[in-house]
Amino acid sequence: LEAMSFLKHFNSMMKKRFPQAVTIAEESTAWPMVSGDPDNGECLGFTFKWNMGWMHDFLEYMKLDPYFRKFNHGKMTFSLMYAYSENFILVLSHDEVVHLKCSMLGKMPGDKDDKFANLKLAYAYMSGHPGKKLLFMGQEFGQWNEWSEKKALDWYLLEDPSHKELKEFTKACMMLNKKYKCLYETDYSPEGFRWINANDRDNSVFSFIRISPDKKRHLLFVLNFTPVERPDYRVGTTCRRKHTLVLSSDDKKFGGTGKRRPKEYKPAKKECDGRKYSFRYKLPAYGVAVFKF
Repeated sequence: LEAMSFLKHFNSMMKKRFPQAVTIAEESTAWPMVSGDPDNGECLGFTFKWNMGWMHDFLEYMKLDPYFRKFNHGKMTFSLMYAYSENFILVLSHDEVVHLKCSMLGKMPGDKDDKFANLKLAYAYMSGHPGKKLLFMGQEFGQWNEWSEKKALDWYLLEDPSHKELKEFTKACMMLNKKYKCLYETDYSPEGFRWINANDRDNSVFSFIRISPDKKRHLLFVLNFTPVERPDYRVGTTCRRKHTLVLSSDDKKFGGTGKRRPKEYKPAKKECDGRKYSFRYKLPAYGVAVFKF
């Protein structure tokens, strides 16, 4: 009890004396109200809390052979049941890439190309999921070796186009988080997230919207977690406004085919995913497509 009182007092004083400071709890129990207002008597008052449950389910899903992902679909949707119970950070820390757990790239299934495609897909899903983001060093360009405090990162890997393309894709995902209010201003508000289709387990496709507080520049994410192309995939949406493709894993600079595709899509009044409007999109194998509207 004294420890709890100390943490409350500590976070309260930090907020008053150093309002720009951030305190983060690495906490993996079900202890409630770890983050939030430190002057709330029931709250420990940390700025953020690591989302260990999301991390565990997410990595377990990503490590699966894509054939088995449809049987584990709920691992990727369950986190939205509790996403707003704390001010969460989605964390892929050093703990996940040491002690024979493999690097992030090493965890991915398949051959070399499949591993890179899966990791891009994983980072895109992470970017769209509510919560702040935390990657550990080397994860952004796909370090093969586990991390070690005894040596430098394998920067020479950036001479390999596959690693450079992964770095550029990771950068593009992070820039989305910087550019679009819907990905940071509504991280801790349930009104900022809406599933379009959380139940397409047979195709292992997830689609959802991040909603901007100013009602402008929402983002629609469509993510294909199998190596099967969906050439005529229809996705529902909430309005008839023009949808502009702002991120595609199929771009040549990210290691995709580079095939030309329309940048703008006009939804038709055709019901899909329980929505009045929808449009068709050629969703590549392990495809990532993000649209603004």
